[in-house]
Amino acid sequence: MVRRTKEEAQETRSQILEAAEKAFYERGVARTTLADIATLAGVTRGAIYWHFSNKADVVQAMLDTLHEPLDDMARASESEEELDPLGCMRQLLIHLFHQIALDPKTRRLNEILFHKCEFTDEMCDLRQQRQAASLDCNVRIGLALRNAVNRGQLPEDLDTVRAAISLHAYIDGILYQWLLAPDSFELHAEAERWADTGLDMLRFSPSLRKLKQSA
Repeated sequence: MVRRTKEEAQETRSQILEAAEKAFYERGVARTTLADIATLAGVTRGAIYWHFSNKADVVQAMLDTLHEPLDDMARASESEEELDPLGCMRQLLIHLFHQIALDPKTRRLNEILFHKCEFTDEMCDLRQQRQAASLDCNVRIGLALRNAVNRGQLPEDLDTVRAAISLHAYIDGILYQWLLAPDSFELHAEAERWADTGLDMLRFSPSLRKLKQSA
């Protein structure tokens, strides 16, 4: 009985998240209420509050699924034992571009995140969560870049903090533009070139080198 109850609760949670994804995609986050999600999911608002504290919590739970498919590659590039951290990062970027271009669910979730998620007052919790996630992403990228420097794959004087922020911004920019106007350029077919463009920036940009200390 207990096991069945847990299974039912998980099924209800999944229904809520699926309904939320559909509603957010069609109406935008700000124009969607918890009552809208409850109606679409065929549950009560009480059922939603059983699983989530507020709308920001629903959005975050929905977005959390974006990170799962990429975690293994991300961890590999952050490991000091990895012999090819830059190669892992390249594969991570290619996989990301392919997944967004080819997987409808991943594309919808990213469209919601980039173009349909307004940080209104009621979403201040989500804004803080996204800020924390962004800063954590910079740290993780920076760690992978330092490993690449230590392996001789990137210049030894690379400013890994500045480079991590720049690469993060480049990736976000590519996704933002493609999701806004998919017909403006190829993402799937050109995934390798887009990944290499970002990594070449790290290899060759003089502005990403550490400033030399004057004597």
